[in-house]
Amino acid sequence: MQDLKSLESGALARIAASAGETALEAARVDLLGKKGSISEALKTLGSMSPEERKANGPVINGMRDRVTAAITERKSALADVALEAKLSTERIDVSLPLRPEMVGRIHPVTQILDEAIAVFADMGFAVAEGPDIELDDYNFTKLNIPPEHPARQMHDTFYLKPKPDGVRHLLRTHTSPVQVRTMMAQKPPIRIVVPGRVYRLDSDQTHTPMFHQIEGLVIDETSHMGHLKWILEEFCRALFEVPKVEMRLRPSHFPFTEPSAEVDIRCDRSGSEIKLGQGNDWLEILGCGMVHPKVIEMCGHDPEKYQGFAWGMGLDRLAMLKYGAPDLRAFFDSDLRWLKHYGFSPLDVPSLAGGLSR
Repeated sequence: MQDLKSLESGALARIAASAGETALEAARVDLLGKKGSISEALKTLGSMSPEERKANGPVINGMRDRVTAAITERKSALADVALEAKLSTERIDVSLPLRPEMVGRIHPVTQILDEAIAVFADMGFAVAEGPDIELDDYNFTKLNIPPEHPARQMHDTFYLKPKPDGVRHLLRTHTSPVQVRTMMAQKPPIRIVVPGRVYRLDSDQTHTPMFHQIEGLVIDETSHMGHLKWILEEFCRALFEVPKVEMRLRPSHFPFTEPSAEVDIRCDRSGSEIKLGQGNDWLEILGCGMVHPKVIEMCGHDPEKYQGFAWGMGLDRLAMLKYGAPDLRAFFDSDLRWLKHYGFSPLDVPSLAGGLSR
């Protein structure tokens, strides 16, 4: 019995003195391994008489359990010490300025989107969003686009594989389906802007298969084209940060608006840059019009009571125009050098009070 007490006290002393995980593991093997001293003591139980086994069994098993618990505790303590040492050597001073080469940049499309939302929010518009994968009904039918319209054809629209029930989804070609969803979900008055990705089969210097739009919708009982023109003028003046803008509306045709118009803004193309708000040239920037009565009716409202207007513009082209990017395809090249040149600081959040593109 005295030998067992000496064995246990020596084992506990060795465990406590282990200075690292390597020494602790060696102690564990010497004590509890296949040929360890405590394991050898356990083997002697088989050769004892029943009375001796009854007396010594609890003592030896208790010693094993206490030694095992001591090893576990010491291992945890050593791990805490190692972690503390690692943290002390790898400490980061968060008060130090970030290295310039490690600063991220906000993409111009994200920047122009935030700027546009800031301007429209100041006018009282809410932001509405919807799915990129749409139903043909929302993308075309409820927008008064007939089955024979060219926009429905395969050369312009990304169609998905038909479902077993014949329903065919597509990648939305504009964000107008969100206008439909909003009109079907709530009663007028409605004042929303709808930003998001859209998809069309087109790719060149000024077109990409996926691009970004922002559309606006107003539905109430009294809105008219004069209100629409004022909103667009104020938007362009604030977005391009010029004292004034001059617009002209040219008659056009869109299936979902009547009357419809293309909007041009006065500019100066005489130099290497396009200057807005001056000059004798004109630049087309968006399309707009009064919401077609059929669209209002198909969305569940009375066109005799309600009317309104809508507009849509490409965010990528607005970014090209405002920031001087010559090729739209570069927006999607993931070139960090390009982003470093055209990108914006993450801390410069656009606001009308502080300046949109500081």
